[in-house]
Amino acid sequence: MAMTLEFRENGPRTDASEASGAGQRAAPDGDARPVNLLVIDGDGTSTELVNATLLVLRKLGALTGLDFRFEMQRVGLQTLDEVGTTFPAAVLEAARAADGVILGPVSHNDYPAASQGGLNPSGQLRQQLDLYANIRPAKSHAGVPMRLPGSIDLVVVRENTEGFYSDRSMYLGPGEFMPTADVAMSFRKITRGGSMRIAECAFGLALRRRRKVTAVHKANVLRVTDGLFLDCVRQVAKAYPEVEYEEQLIDAMTALLIRDASRFDVIVTTNMFGDILSDQATEISGSIGLGASLNAGSAHAVAQAQHGSAPSLAGRNLVNPYSLISSAGMLLQWLGTRRASGKLLAAAVAVEQALNVTIANAAWRTVDLGGPLGTAEFAERVGANIGEVLGRE
Repeated sequence: MAMTLEFRENGPRTDASEASGAGQRAAPDGDARPVNLLVIDGDGTSTELVNATLLVLRKLGALTGLDFRFEMQRVGLQTLDEVGTTFPAAVLEAARAADGVILGPVSHNDYPAASQGGLNPSGQLRQQLDLYANIRPAKSHAGVPMRLPGSIDLVVVRENTEGFYSDRSMYLGPGEFMPTADVAMSFRKITRGGSMRIAECAFGLALRRRRKVTAVHKANVLRVTDGLFLDCVRQVAKAYPEVEYEEQLIDAMTALLIRDASRFDVIVTTNMFGDILSDQATEISGSIGLGASLNAGSAHAVAQAQHGSAPSLAGRNLVNPYSLISSAGMLLQWLGTRRASGKLLAAAVAVEQALNVTIANAAWRTVDLGGPLGTAEFAERVGANIGEVLGRE
């Protein structure tokens, strides 16, 4: 199911027309302005994935007339060796100036401490650009066997800037520390503002889908922090009477996804729970390699594959680029809604349809899905199928 992604500044819903996006319809002739995208190469298989995504976007631009302009930057172990940091200041400046960002996977587990230059580029972009919503769809694909019987078509809406993440809990310094050599402690930050706006995002998205929101929490144990989160979601739910609302404990939710994932539509939750549930959901759908991901806020958005950098596969033309290509499509959809550009919105749909057509054919799949194609060949096939999709319109 296609998604419309809209992000508003904090504040309650005022009426049904505002929440449904009235007044933000795409202009019939699209938007002729250039689309300035920052493309950031990371670690491991990132270069191959980035190149595959650029191939598809260049094909898309040639077919639609969209004026994509790419600025290339690097982060990660490459820049650590060259300039002493995994996240150079120039990258953040370029991200602020761009219309959107595509970030290749990074190997942040292999980085040194932040004091030695080992900053997590993904976390830095989420914090510095206030990308408070991580949107991760999971859906069944024709011809791709699911890990479990049934079907799945849901979206995990994950709070992205606070929670059980040490680099997102403190104004200064990490949220983890050791007062003695034998004691390790961690802080968790949950705010009313952060909880309210992620709830608004989830309910706004549900209006364009099957109109159901499930809040996932552990308020029976984390009574203060998850209690605050849950209070905020309940408050927002009252403003959306047309959306069915339910709550599930995180441990029960992991079991319910396995039992029957088809019963869920939009899942809203805190940062770490959302990270875990979204990986579980995409794996149920067939493979985490099919999991798209968009980090979005009110002014900026970053497309990022849901999976990691897979350094053992680097340079072998084996990695599946579906996730990053699909995430780039989500970025175009976000930007098309923001600009009221029918051309960008149509391009986003074309990317999604071309990906679906490609993986529906066993002869066009990558090795991880039992097919014969490499990374570059898969991207070329998606590009060709974009032409077929647009030709049918």
